[in-house]
Amino acid sequence: MCDYIRYSSPLGMLTVTAEGGALTALVIDGQKYAARHLAGVETEHETPVLHAAKLWLDSYFAGDAPDVSELPLSPKGTAFQKKVWQELLNIPYGSTDTYGALAGRLGSSARAVGSAVGRNPISIIIPCHRVLAADGSLTGYAGGLENKEKLLRLEGVLSPI
Repeated sequence: MCDYIRYSSPLGMLTVTAEGGALTALVIDGQKYAARHLAGVETEHETPVLHAAKLWLDSYFAGDAPDVSELPLSPKGTAFQKKVWQELLNIPYGSTDTYGALAGRLGSSARAVGSAVGRNPISIIIPCHRVLAADGSLTGYAGGLENKEKLLRLEGVLSPI
């Protein structure tokens, strides 16, 4: 059984799901691949792990850098995708990386890494928004480039408007 909560954020409504005591998805309304990430969602119910995710999001959107290691994560994907998502967790709050650099560390192509990054089911918490093109431009965010920009401004990577 997959439980979920809805969370009102500066990006709009988020759906956060959990199964077996671990987070399985965090989806921004209208996000690409949302239907895939939310398949099997059944009951709106705030379990302990969903409550912990809510507190994490409260802290994050307040401008803090909450510790991701305190949240049990269980994203669904291929072995390669999971390897990429694990690598994303190594990008510190307020920092960025590039698709090419990630690809180099993983022994893969930037295109394959970009595809896996784009299919990250636990947005924000697994920080796919911190990945930029080689020239530093904002590209490829399933939640929308406007939201990627907002997240990077919140983290101080981009100057406030």
